[in-house]
Amino acid sequence: MLSIGEFSRACQVTIKTLRHYDKIDLLKPAYIDEQSGYRYYETEQVSQLLLIQRLKRYGFSLAEIQQLLFTKDKCLLAAKLSAQKNILEQQLAQVSVIMYELEQHLADFERTGDIMSYQNKYQIVLKETGDLAVVGCRQQMSVDDFGQAYGKLFERVAREHCQPTGPVMAFYHDRVFDPDNSDIEVAVPVAAGQADHVISGSLCAVTIHHGAYSSMADAYGALTAWIDDNGYEVIAAPYDIYWKNHQNGVSNVEQWETEIRFPIAKR
Repeated sequence: MLSIGEFSRACQVTIKTLRHYDKIDLLKPAYIDEQSGYRYYETEQVSQLLLIQRLKRYGFSLAEIQQLLFTKDKCLLAAKLSAQKNILEQQLAQVSVIMYELEQHLADFERTGDIMSYQNKYQIVLKETGDLAVVGCRQQMSVDDFGQAYGKLFERVAREHCQPTGPVMAFYHDRVFDPDNSDIEVAVPVAAGQADHVISGSLCAVTIHHGAYSSMADAYGALTAWIDDNGYEVIAAPYDIYWKNHQNGVSNVEQWETEIRFPIAKR
């Protein structure tokens, strides 16, 4: 048998961690000396501890690891590992986008000496927009629910044989931003006879955002500041038009193009 110190050294895990695993019944010593209280482990437990540490690196919680260790269901194990792989792939993609943003930010800073110079890249124009006939899906949702909402919308478009006349859109009806619960409408422009409602045309402050949606707050901030500085006010729900993204075949996030419109009027 291995003492707790030997077991700790063999698996490169601290004694404090081993005691915690014992406390939560994740990995208990094979034997505890009643007089000294010393913990001892079987050599067969080395492989079990190494598996625990590997599952931790994959991002599983200790509670999830406990479930995985004691299940006999190989299908469940495979499904859990596959699901975690998908989560890590999504995180990797997000980190890749953030790295690109950081590289661009650093390049702007080195060129201008202004840490906020990247915010000046948005050209804002005034545009008179016409009425928009749309088929929409409006609900309280989080930003993570967009995919599901668009799925419902596309099912309806196909079921009702609607003919889209432009790219998909999203309208933000709340006055404040809540990423977990906002009044959002995803929509597709269609011919007037196929629409369920019409978005009235108006004067809009407009800009184009290039790249990932995670940095679109920069564009919203630039538009909001411009509107206030020029004596306008927002009179209706701002909305995005997704000209280029994965839905229309553009897989490179850096090439995504989103038009952002704020309906406005003079104060």
